[in-house]
Amino acid sequence: MRVLLFVSCLLLPAIIKAQAPSRAQLESLTEKQWQPALNLLTEIVSMPNDAVFPEQIEVNITWCEDIFESRGWNLERLETGGIPLLLVEKKQPNASKTALFYFHVDGQAVDISKWDQPNAYVPVLKNQNSAGVWEAIPLERLKTEYNPEWRIFARSSSDDKGPLAMFIAGWDALAEAGIAPDFNVKIILDFEEEQGSPRLPAAVIQYKEKLRADLMLIMDGPRHTSNEPTLSYGARGIADMTLTTYGPKVPQHSGHYGNYSPNPALLLSQLLASMKDANGRVVIPGYYDGISFTDAEREIFSKVPDNEPAVQKRLGIGRTDQVGDTYQESINYPSLNIRGLNSGYTGAQATTIIPATAVAELDIRLVPESDPNRLFGLIESHIKAQGFQILDHDPTDEERMKYPKIVRLNKSISYQAFRTPMDSDVGIWLRKAMNRAFGKDPVQIRISGGSIPIAPFVDALGIPAVTIPTVNADNNQHSPNENLRLGNFKEGILAIMSVLTEPMY
Repeated sequence: MRVLLFVSCLLLPAIIKAQAPSRAQLESLTEKQWQPALNLLTEIVSMPNDAVFPEQIEVNITWCEDIFESRGWNLERLETGGIPLLLVEKKQPNASKTALFYFHVDGQAVDISKWDQPNAYVPVLKNQNSAGVWEAIPLERLKTEYNPEWRIFARSSSDDKGPLAMFIAGWDALAEAGIAPDFNVKIILDFEEEQGSPRLPAAVIQYKEKLRADLMLIMDGPRHTSNEPTLSYGARGIADMTLTTYGPKVPQHSGHYGNYSPNPALLLSQLLASMKDANGRVVIPGYYDGISFTDAEREIFSKVPDNEPAVQKRLGIGRTDQVGDTYQESINYPSLNIRGLNSGYTGAQATTIIPATAVAELDIRLVPESDPNRLFGLIESHIKAQGFQILDHDPTDEERMKYPKIVRLNKSISYQAFRTPMDSDVGIWLRKAMNRAFGKDPVQIRISGGSIPIAPFVDALGIPAVTIPTVNADNNQHSPNENLRLGNFKEGILAIMSVLTEPMY
């Protein structure tokens, strides 16, 4: 099927250098390409892609190799000691500069019981009815109809296979028109991003020369909530910490030992509560050190068209934390988030016990000013000040008797934050491309709240990086019923073609 769809790419007219096609030309190319591109999208999302299962990922790697090889790209698996990265490259005659694009192809795990369709890997076209319910409609309707609000529901449709399908579609449209970039293009495909890309930092250093480029463009993440074209100039990094507190060696009857045996859930709750005030600000001394904003930076925040009352209504929250004065300001600070708690039992399994342990999983979103090791040190000092003995293992009997309050602490750093100045050459270049595609400046975000494994590239290669998000913000990424809005799919193809045809600075 793939050969039939794309055999035309092997019989192309002579490629000419892009002369920045007009918006009308790009829109015409998009109209010709978006429906065939939907076949590509439905094919790519039909492959399970949970990196916990390497056999699933191998199918995805092979598919990507076939797709790019059939288009005349050079490709190489970069071995990592586990799941490899895939580097594909297209050189252009006389090009002096190179853009390195980043996509990830793996996806989050699926709990199909929470999805409103039988199989998350069988894409379903849906329309929202007047009651707000998404109803399935035949994919065949797309042959004769188009509604930008219709959506494709499938795992990874937005995060991140949809953007990859957009890129390939945009490349095909330009190739069929005989247009090529005036710069070389490399693409790094990551197949473990949803697992934290554990092998990527070392691989970037190992393959630094192969990855060498002048700039990096990240095709991941959602547009601003307004769904306006968006550029994001950075992303927070991420680290994590697991805290375990201890009560009796085995769970005990709460009648016999209540009021006598310390409860680990209470100990942990008290410890966690001591880290923040009622407004959600971390009270650990020094946690926000080094972070301040100039008037110019605050103006950048104010220009982002956030509708905070609407966001709060959508989230169902009657108040917000007061870390920053606005949403944009708040994500420019490091966070300290409780992402999970576990102790004892609840609901139908509830039992009258004093639990043996309580566990909290924390994540820390990092900004460039925050050194994760320094933050770890501050947190550990705070825990000790609360009277806890910190261990990196479950306590022995001797340690239980020696230390009244024990917490096991395990931590790791996935990757750090990055941020590129908006007034940099790459920022100016991308704004020109986006303005040509959409007739207006994009929403510009100083740093996004989420995390992507880009800092290793920025640090090792010494290049600027900017994210070009394309998918709808309400796409349910990482959640059941992940989806991609058709209007975003078409506009994503348009944006990619405009970037590929913008003469590089």
